[in-house]
Formats: sequence, C-alpha cells, structure tokens
Amino acid sequence: MKPGKRLHPGGSYWIWYILPAFLIYLTFMAYPLLDSLRLSLYTGNAANRVFVGMDNFVRLFTDANHASRYFNAMTNTIYFFAVHMLVQNVLGLLFAVLLTEAAMYARRIYQTVIFLPTTFAILVTGYLWKLILNPVWSRGLLNDMGLSALARPWLGSESTALTAVSLISCWQWIGIPTMIFMAALLNISEDLYEAAEIDGASKWQVFWHIKLPLLKPVVGIIAILTFVNNFNAFDIVFATTNVNGAPGFSTDLLGTLFYRVGIAGQHPIGIPDTGMGAAVATITFAILAVGSLVTLNATRAKE
Repeated sequence: MKPGKRLHPGGSYWIWYILPAFLIYLTFMAYPLLDSLRLSLYTGNAANRVFVGMDNFVRLFTDANHASRYFNAMTNTIYFFAVHMLVQNVLGLLFAVLLTEAAMYARRIYQTVIFLPTTFAILVTGYLWKLILNPVWSRGLLNDMGLSALARPWLGSESTALTAVSLISCWQWIGIPTMIFMAALLNISEDLYEAAEIDGASKWQVFWHIKLPLLKPVVGIIAILTFVNNFNAFDIVFATTNVNGAPGFSTDLLGTLFYRVGIAGQHPIGIPDTGMGAAVATITFAILAVGSLVTLNATRAKE
C-alpha cells in the first residue's frame, strides 16, 4: 500500500482478521455438529455402518427400552433445569441486588465468597459433597449440632438424589449469574434512581418498575446459558453418583444417557450404538436451538 493511501471502508480486508477464528469454528464446532446429524441416520460401528434413515429416531421413541430411558432422562433434565432457574438464578439476582447496595469493602468480600465455588473443579466439588452428604461421615457432627434428622443418604435415595445433585450444581455456579446481574445493575443510570426517590418510590417499587424491566435482556441471556448448560450436563452427575444415573436412574440426564448409549455402551450389551447416541444428541440440539430462540425473542428489549 502506498504511503498516505487509506483502505476503503467497504473493502474486504477485514475477512483476513476473522478467518483464523472462522476456520477453528468450522473444524471444532460446525463439522462435529454436522457429522453428528449424519451419524444419526446410520447404525453400526465405523467398520460396518449401515444407512437406516430415521429408524434411530423411531426406535428412540417407540422401543420400550430406549423410550423409557429417554423420557426418564428428559424428565430429570427438565427438573434439573427448573431447580437452577428457581434457585440458582433467583438467588443470584437477590445477591446481586444486595451487593450493589453494600459498602465497597463488604461487596468485594462477598463477591469473592460467592464466586469462589465456580473456581473448583467439578470432580473435586462432587467428591467433597459426597463426603458431606454421606451420613457415615456427617452423622457425628450433625448430632452434636442437634440436626440428626439431616443425617440421611441424600445421594443414595431415589426421592432425594436428583434434588441433591441439582442443589450442589446451583451452589457451585451461583456466582456466575450473580456477577452478570451485578454488572447489569451497576450499569443502570443513577438518574433513574434519583427520579424515583423524588417521586417517593420504595425499594421494592424501584426494583419492580426500574431494575427488573431493564434487566430483562440479561435475564434472557442467563436463562439461555442455564438452559444450554443444564441440557448438556454430565460431569456433576458423574462426580456425585455415576454415569448410570444411580440410584435407579433417578439422576440420569440427557448427557449421561448419551454417554452410555453412544460412547460407553449401555448395559447389558455394553456395545456403543453411535447412531442412537447421535439421535439423542440431535434431538437435544433441536430442543436447545428452539428454546434459545424463543427465550431470546421473549426477553429482547424494546427500543
């Protein structure tokens, strides 16, 4: 380029800046996704793969063994997601509101305390909570505290295992929605608060009529992140129970079902069915795509 010559604003030179990231995305994101869609139309292993069309999807919903496991995992995943929305995100919003009104030194301390669990490895978190919730380890301390009724196998009972796993996950990741909500609240103009104070609005009225409407796009983003992460959840179940969704498949999620069917092989045969696993992954992707678009459209801020 000659000295003094400027690049035309409409030029295509910017393509070279995004090309490396675009190639990485195609290689590690787009290609595996499209290949998974292709595999869902086949059955058998890599050496003997046969095209079966939509048969994997039909068997997934009509075969007694596959259908019972799939709908059980879907129900558990929806419950897992609901607990995160009602506990993790609601408490995250509450903590964010309280932190924005706290003094600066107190805000930094509580920010650290709330966000610290997100820095733990999930396997470490799962192992620690397995010890805490194991009555063999905790009964003595709970008895001394007068809480002997809590000394029970929370992760070993079908009626409480999924709730316990969900709350463990909420405990670990509550720092993320808290920080996002807090950043959004601190970005709201002080002029709005001053006008509300002049009009005699209470704190509840300020939250309900000023803060919450302005947080609507952020609520949508957090809901989408929670939705995607929960429907892909695998590691927290693996760390606290096992990939079979013990006890009695009560903690079986779509992620663990996909792993057993498509990668590890499901009992009693133990032979991976990559086509069926890809069918599970494809349906999960469709659910995530539709749910994310609906949530994004419903929470989009108006001009």
